[in-house]
Amino acid sequence: MIKYNPKTWFRHIFAFRKSDTVFIIWKELVYIVVFTLLLTYLELHYFDRTTEWSQLLAVYSLIGFVLSLLLVFRTNTAYDRWWEGRKKWGELVNNTRNLAAKLSSMDLTKEDNDFFAHMIPNYAYAMKEHLRKGVKLEELNLTTEELKTLQNSSHIPNIISKWLYERILLLERTKKISPQDLIVLDINLKSFADIIGACERIRNTPIPYSYSIFLKKFIFIYVTTIPLAFINTFSYFSCLISAFIFYVLVSMEILAEEIEDPFGLDDNDLPTDDLSAKIKSNVEELFQATA
Repeated sequence: MIKYNPKTWFRHIFAFRKSDTVFIIWKELVYIVVFTLLLTYLELHYFDRTTEWSQLLAVYSLIGFVLSLLLVFRTNTAYDRWWEGRKKWGELVNNTRNLAAKLSSMDLTKEDNDFFAHMIPNYAYAMKEHLRKGVKLEELNLTTEELKTLQNSSHIPNIISKWLYERILLLERTKKISPQDLIVLDINLKSFADIIGACERIRNTPIPYSYSIFLKKFIFIYVTTIPLAFINTFSYFSCLISAFIFYVLVSMEILAEEIEDPFGLDDNDLPTDDLSAKIKSNVEELFQATA
């Protein structure tokens, strides 16, 4: 995720990054310009100039209004997914802190404290990569036996959550914590499954295919035919107008596609690497204070 100061205005206008949509669709912009130039040449030299194509402006204004409503809905839907993902990661940060604070305040052995001090951050790191393309086991703090177990696991966060439950149940059976403590700790552990389930729902449920295809086709037809309304007035400058309209409309769709899956490595995705590092730092600090 790009970190920036929203109060600096002109600096962002003249700054260019690889994530800027102009770099993503520059080839398509060139195609639109060439197509519009060809269409303009054909109309000016071969079509009947008495045809009042400019009357199409009213029609395209109405269609443009409908298209803008669709794009607003598309962008809002994508941002809702991005923001829900951020809220779920915020819940994970809070619940790992709460769980670590409760466990570190109990009279546990150093072995137990060390286990929770590295296993709670392990869950955050495993969840981060699970929502991408697979867990990087080298990021986790594991014993040799734990590493072998996870190498054969398809859902590593589930296994880590199971280990946390098993350790806490063992503490309750050996009378190191009370049944009331178990109930309190269970609330935080249960939230881990709820959070990753919500994030998986966001990742695995993109916008319906038919809606996405319809919007793309709508934009394409709109942009490739709108020069007919401008050529008689702007002549060859119609290519610049068409390119600009194409840039605006397609950029909105590209941005929506990028943020609707907020757990990847794109510039506008959530800073899950930083959040995982923060969880690790906070949890280790709590258990070090106990030691």
